[in-house]
Amino acid sequence: MEHLLWTEKYRPQTVEDCILPDRLKKPFQEYVDQKNIPNFLLSGGAGVGKTTVAKAMCEEIGCDYMVINGSDESGIDTFRMKIKNYASSMSLAGGRKVIIIDEADYLNPNSTQPALRNAIEEFASNCSFIFTCNYKNRIIEPLHSRCAVIDFGLRNGEKQKMASAFFKRIQSILQSEKIDFEDKVLAELVKKHFPDFRRVINELQRYSQFGSIDTGILAQIADISLSEIIKSLKEKDFGSVRKWVATHEVDPNTLYRKLYDAMYDSLKPQSIPQAVVILADYQYKTAFVADQEINTVACLTELMVNCEFV
Repeated sequence: MEHLLWTEKYRPQTVEDCILPDRLKKPFQEYVDQKNIPNFLLSGGAGVGKTTVAKAMCEEIGCDYMVINGSDESGIDTFRMKIKNYASSMSLAGGRKVIIIDEADYLNPNSTQPALRNAIEEFASNCSFIFTCNYKNRIIEPLHSRCAVIDFGLRNGEKQKMASAFFKRIQSILQSEKIDFEDKVLAELVKKHFPDFRRVINELQRYSQFGSIDTGILAQIADISLSEIIKSLKEKDFGSVRKWVATHEVDPNTLYRKLYDAMYDSLKPQSIPQAVVILADYQYKTAFVADQEINTVACLTELMVNCEFV
């Protein structure tokens, strides 16, 4: 599978190869040089490199580590049967072990997360924990206080540099795979999904099945147009709204941001404050819901019912 998926085949194996701002890469490299990985809580959006840098540190040091997906194994049984057994045993290679818990914000906050709080202290001499999450507000405070919390959000001035570095990386990937490409198409793909590097690589692998990455796929990666959905909201056509959500694979937060940006052109002035409250409410709910499609339809329905369109 690692040879089939480009995201694994080309995953950086060292901290130096990770595409990160210097202010993040430098301290990670220092921990590697010292051969000491403390407890971390790495937060940020999907595909920005949290798990990659965690694995890279372990690989460079050569320590034993285990990866657990918190969204798949969120219950207390995972702690009892896997985490505790692994953390309590000695490393075959000697030295400390590391447990990487991906998507830790999905761990049960009433059972698994509190149990991990005690495990961090109980196995401190033998094992370090690295938690990755998209929403650190879903991680209980006692875990925050026991970890070095690092936010992968990009600051002003860093976005262009990171996008440029990733653009060069995907050029190298396509050259290695002997796939013809056009730079302007790669630029559009990076622009659409940045900073989700994993999504870009997955999309590239999908488009590579056509034999080349050229202008023929520009229509497929074009940014979403709001004109159709705004028309349906204005006409209060719930059926069309639901159909639009079902047929457009769009990230909910991206949609909410675009609706926010389009408010002054689409809504009557008296409806704008209400729309802001609705969008903020559903953006928050996005971090918790089980079915994003239902949540998105509910948001659009509230906009449709409570706001007046121009």
